Amino acid sequence: MCDSNDDLHKYTRRDFTAWAASTGLLTALPAVANAATVAERDVTITTPDGSCDAYFVAPTSGPAPGVLVWPDIFGLRPAFRQMGKRLAESGYSVLVVNPFYRQKKAPTAAQGGQTPIAEVMPLMQALTPAMHLSDGKTFVAWLDAQAEVDKARKIGTTGYCMGGPIAVRTALVAAGRVGAVASFHGAAMVTPAADSPHRLVAQTKAQYLIAIAENDDTKDPEAKASLRTAFEGAKLQAEVEVYPAAHGWCPPDSRVYDAAQSDRAWARLLATFGKALA
Repeated sequence: MCDSNDDLHKYTRRDFTAWAASTGLLTALPAVANAATVAERDVTITTPDGSCDAYFVAPTSGPAPGVLVWPDIFGLRPAFRQMGKRLAESGYSVLVVNPFYRQKKAPTAAQGGQTPIAEVMPLMQALTPAMHLSDGKTFVAWLDAQAEVDKARKIGTTGYCMGGPIAVRTALVAAGRVGAVASFHGAAMVTPAADSPHRLVAQTKAQYLIAIAENDDTKDPEAKASLRTAFEGAKLQAEVEVYPAAHGWCPPDSRVYDAAQSDRAWARLLATFGKALA
């Protein structure tokens, strides 16, 4: 069962977004050319473990491919609402979730992307792969229950930092629906564990975009080769590239936000979705 509340906390959300922008915590993203008119609302999704607060935004012109966005360790916040809305204006029905709903409602990071990692690390550490799978299945089903989502077209999912592995697990648990996965500065995409994301891709049916931060590549230069080998073995289309930017470069409230490389990654995301979700 899934419930939604239109315009829940509408004014609080807008006020906080304005405050974040005025204090320099949030950079305005470039406008979308020929942007679709969209409608946005906060929603509450019932899961096996409780109620997840989330943000949903979609074109008003009719059903569009669904996209599930997994935020980074700083969670659902104005920066990711802005990113979700920008994607919706590009023609997608977008759900951005609070991955930490079991512990705390959003916002879960007091200073957004500039919050000290130590303050939010316990939230991430409390999540398990089993939770990722359960949530992925639930959220894909929620998207498919929305009139704004075109069920005849595949769903896309994106993950940032810790969201990278969750996006892969979403493609695993909903292999029949997820047609594209994008990971931006994904964390722990290649590990020795049996359920490492790179070992799971063969059980999915998606096209992949893997954007790796330069400093992550420096720490683990073999990871990109392991990912490429996994995709080749699974005969899946994949783009694996190291970007000349630091871990966390995509969200506009990040300490290391890189506008040029963020836009480059954004263009590759739209290209991937344009092909895989057609």
